[in-house]
Amino acid sequence: MSYQEKRTITNIFTGAVVLIAYCIHAFGKYQSGMVESGDLKFWASTMLIFIGIGIVVAIIVQIVFHILLSVSIAVQKKIQDRNFDEKEIEKTIQSEMVEDEMGKLIGLKSERIGYITLGAGLVLGLFAIVFNYSTAVFLNILFISFSLGSILEGFMNLYYFRRGVHNA
Repeated sequence: MSYQEKRTITNIFTGAVVLIAYCIHAFGKYQSGMVESGDLKFWASTMLIFIGIGIVVAIIVQIVFHILLSVSIAVQKKIQDRNFDEKEIEKTIQSEMVEDEMGKLIGLKSERIGYITLGAGLVLGLFAIVFNYSTAVFLNILFISFSLGSILEGFMNLYYFRRGVHNA
């Protein structure tokens, strides 16, 4: 499995965990009657908190991921050749983490599904307002569509890395 695939799986996992945590927290409070659906301050502050949590968790997970990846590459190289020195290990680690043109093209093609998901969420949210649902429903649809778009973008990345991508 390539570096890009491992990194993408890590990002998908992180995004899914944060989204699930948001849903459990926010909708749990709503179900228990602690908050009303029209309390926009609660919904906005909860979303902002979880955006912050998501950023911090993503940074920490990426740091841990890169440390573990570097250690595993170094251990692999030492097992293969006991005379492998630090400079060669560092060069191997750097070459593993390089993003080539195909990776960039895959990223661009995968972003499309994220934008489609976000657009569909926006339209669905607007329909919710038209059908007299609260503004909080609109905010939640929009927030969840952002998160799902990011997760689906990761799955498309994996798909394109496995299948390949054509420049047409």
